Amino acid sequence: MKWKRVLLCVMVFSLLGGSLLFADSVNEKIRVLINGKEASDGGYLINGTTYVPVREAGGLARWDNSSKRVMVIKPNVHIFLFKGDTVFGNVNVGKLKFNVFSQVDSLSTDVAAVKVTITDPSGQVKDIQAQELSTQKDNFWFRTYDFTYDFSRAGKYLIGFHIKENANSSYVQVAEKVITALNE
Repeated sequence: MKWKRVLLCVMVFSLLGGSLLFADSVNEKIRVLINGKEASDGGYLINGTTYVPVREAGGLARWDNSSKRVMVIKPNVHIFLFKGDTVFGNVNVGKLKFNVFSQVDSLSTDVAAVKVTITDPSGQVKDIQAQELSTQKDNFWFRTYDFTYDFSRAGKYLIGFHIKENANSSYVQVAEKVITALNE
């Protein structure tokens, strides 16, 4: 009689273990790369479909509980870099005085402020300029003041354009431009 209990326990545990293993393979955690950068939260593969957190799309994400919908707001942003009146993309290692011109269109909601940042190759972020917006438009231009920056070593530097939905929210990056610093 004892061996029947042992056999029953072995069968139950083997079925549970197999079910847990199957459930884990259905909900597989995966790495997600967006434009070559790994998404911080990754994603999930469930029944052959990939799911990625909507905040990884690079815009403002709003949840509307009454309609059970998520709205992602990601305006179209073009970033131009100016040294005086000359547009540039690559620089030599060293200090450079420049400004950033951003053209924003297809903005479907009001935003409280914008900010431009620069990130060096090691990931250090420095604010170039932030500004609150007094009028709301679906398209506008934003030009920073002249800014002197030390491109201290060769590599890729990222200019980021950020928007802030309201006074209580955080800035969200919605566009970036790459500057490559070269050794002379």
